[in-house]
Amino acid sequence: MSTLPGLSITRPIGGELADNPVECIMLQRPLQRVMAFTGRSIDDIINDPVARNEVLGFYKLHRQIQRRGEVIELEKQWNPLG
Repeated sequence: MSTLPGLSITRPIGGELADNPVECIMLQRPLQRVMAFTGRSIDDIINDPVARNEVLGFYKLHRQIQRRGEVIELEKQWNPLG
């Protein structure tokens, strides 16, 4: 193990990483992403019907894109040559 001086942080070198694989799980929060994209806060969404409809529209678009990506991936698995 090597350490970074002064920080006491260790990291595996070479084969140690392959022997003990670590799986990182990243949480996806699509509503928070849409809110950040539109620049709206939760208070805006609750109090303003225009903001609510705007965020709802982008959220629905996000879901459609996500589903289409999943369908394409499944089609690639079923038809690897086509």
